[in-house]
Amino acid sequence: MIKEKTDFLIIGSGVAGLRAAIEAAPHGSVTVVTKDIPTESSTEYAQGGIAVALSDEDTVGIHYEDTLNAGDGLCREEAVRLLVEEGPERIIELISWGAEFDKEGTKLAFGLEAAHSRKRILHSQGDATGKELERVLIQKVRSVPNIKREAFSQAIDLISEGGTCCGAIIARDRRPVAMLARSTVLATGGTGQIYARTTNPQVATGDGMALAYRAGAVLEDMEFVQFHPTALYLPSAPHFLLSEALRGEGGLLRNVRGELFMKNYHKQAELAARDIVSRAILHEIQKTGSDHVYLDLRHLGDEFVKKRFPRIYSTCRRYDLDITRELIPVSPAAHYMMGGVKTDVEGRTNLRGLYAAGEVACTGVHGANRLASNSLLEGLVYGKRAGGSAHKYALPEADLHKIEDALDFRPLPHSIPAHDEIRGDLRRLMWQKVGIIRNKESLEEAVEGISKWDYILEKTFLSRRELELKNMIQVAGLIARAALLRKESIGAHYRSDFPHKSEDWKKHLAFKRGEAPFTEG
Repeated sequence: MIKEKTDFLIIGSGVAGLRAAIEAAPHGSVTVVTKDIPTESSTEYAQGGIAVALSDEDTVGIHYEDTLNAGDGLCREEAVRLLVEEGPERIIELISWGAEFDKEGTKLAFGLEAAHSRKRILHSQGDATGKELERVLIQKVRSVPNIKREAFSQAIDLISEGGTCCGAIIARDRRPVAMLARSTVLATGGTGQIYARTTNPQVATGDGMALAYRAGAVLEDMEFVQFHPTALYLPSAPHFLLSEALRGEGGLLRNVRGELFMKNYHKQAELAARDIVSRAILHEIQKTGSDHVYLDLRHLGDEFVKKRFPRIYSTCRRYDLDITRELIPVSPAAHYMMGGVKTDVEGRTNLRGLYAAGEVACTGVHGANRLASNSLLEGLVYGKRAGGSAHKYALPEADLHKIEDALDFRPLPHSIPAHDEIRGDLRRLMWQKVGIIRNKESLEEAVEGISKWDYILEKTFLSRRELELKNMIQVAGLIARAALLRKESIGAHYRSDFPHKSEDWKKHLAFKRGEAPFTEG
């Protein structure tokens, strides 16, 4: 097996991974590996914008309170405080690197989104904010000579021994490569592809969470999966995200009878939190016997919609839908993972040498439900923090030599002839049984159904599709088990058999391989 060394190994190339790489680069060699092209990540598809307290009418204190309220009591307050306090500096830094955000005259333009009490959403080119962040960060990375980027390389497993992580085994051209590193940062994004309906790109298969769990890292808050209320619902189109900002700018939800319904569910109507809007849409779908509702922008005017949401407008036009003149069919889809690899506010996990940042990580900043547009900010703030920790706490060379001498990875590669069929079955099972509304019966069926694929978790694979399936099964099982254990409704986790919070609701469920699930404060 080929053995290579780098000081800092970053797995993932979205906003968190790139920001971590930039931070670590002055202190040694950095290798950023990604299983697809470098720009293929959830960052690229983020439309709505990035939340930050920079407007005259806003303060970090108000942003802090809005984030806590959205998190439904389960946010870790220190993590939220650091997010909102350091956020403005990260945005100013981005602008100094060449980021271009939309303006009103000479001032930055701020939009409003659900559950925000102030206009604080920065956007670029209307609805291409993530794309702009990716552009600027990649440009910055290219200017740093000691950052090496490696595409089409997927992590098979982390290299760990005795509570220490020293890199990862990477599948490169279907051959294993031992990438030894003094620090390893997971920035692999979320898990959306384990659901039949998701706004996430094809790469979001929970890889980092599965890698960390198999290596002995603690995973936390896995039951909290956020469903976006409005994904495009057309048989001929992908589940394209229709940004929260559409409702922030005045978009209205109608059922298939043309009736406005959100006032019946919450006083904030279309601007209620995502979990409330998603459940309301699901109830209307069931009540009317349909498979979607409608988002109505017709009253906003052609010119405004085209200018404010050019990417959404042009994408829908490709599918013969004019959103300025026609109702847009929408239904919810899996969107964001609040749980993940448990870290402190420095990005450190319970394994020496292993760090995590962005959606793969769980700092507690989102609690039980993420506030809209806090995710890109989290990637910047905690990507920088994880990159700094990777340098500050880097393992000594002696630890690498010790593991290198003992390393004996001789995989017996397997194949799964029916892997696409199993993937489809898993995604349907998760959507039907561990979706927006859950109960004991559905969750038990999910846990039992997923367990029949446990044999896959014991095998070694070198192909991307089979590695992804292994990781999806691993993560799906943890989500279903966590959802079954939390017998209450809180944030994005809604149990129809336990519609209220329990007496001891303020707890975090945690999983560690080889141990029984446990709770933390």
